[in-house]
Amino acid sequence: MAISVEKDFVAKMFSLEGKVAIVTGATGALGGAIAAGYGFSGAKVVLSARGKDKLEAYTAELKAAGVECTCFAADPANEEDVKALVKFTVDTYGELNILGAGHGFNAPKNILEQTTEEWEKIMDADCKSVYLLAKYCGEQMAAQGKGGKMVITSSARSKMGMAGYTGYCTAKGGVDLMVQSLACDLSTQHHINVNSINPTVFRSDLTEWMFDPESAVYQNFLKRLPIGRLGEPSDFVGLAVFLASSASDFLTGGNYDATGGYWAC
Repeated sequence: MAISVEKDFVAKMFSLEGKVAIVTGATGALGGAIAAGYGFSGAKVVLSARGKDKLEAYTAELKAAGVECTCFAADPANEEDVKALVKFTVDTYGELNILGAGHGFNAPKNILEQTTEEWEKIMDADCKSVYLLAKYCGEQMAAQGKGGKMVITSSARSKMGMAGYTGYCTAKGGVDLMVQSLACDLSTQHHINVNSINPTVFRSDLTEWMFDPESAVYQNFLKRLPIGRLGEPSDFVGLAVFLASSASDFLTGGNYDATGGYWAC
């Protein structure tokens, strides 16, 4: 039997050289890790987040580390912002090949205390935003005729309910189903692969308090984590790069576990 795996493909299958990526939520722990991972893998990266000062500071940090990148402040839940982000990317680097959606928002509250406006804000920030990014990044990728990769940050909570999470769980569940539907819309005709990564708790400014090994929260998490620890942003990079690279060309419509085994228990 002839082996049809080429040495050159294997040597380069995780490289993002020559690719252009948009990364949203780039000032957050996971979005920032994605931006660094794509940049260090050879992509030209447009970092995006809502806060301009922090965004510019992190972009300068990556540039100093050798990443070819720039930034554009935008709200991913705002349609005109998303259009402008895509246009800026193409105007700056000539095309768009990868979307790394790393943004997210939550404000947990019991449904009996939560206002409709608060719930809608979570839904817009976590679900509508993905639709807008997929729509306008997808339009650009389809027009180029060269395919593309969309890597969407979802959550372990997309498939598991939790008290106070009627907004977040619903939004992330919608994201996972949207990813599957987007694959049906975009993969066959336009060769755009769409997948989600579903993390549990990763270290960030917002979650640092959960990493105290003496706390009850930490101990309870470890009961459900076969890996034996909570996640670090660096744990997220490999899967994000893999799903943006040629190594994942046959994968689309998937919701990929990045939970340290949390879903297994």
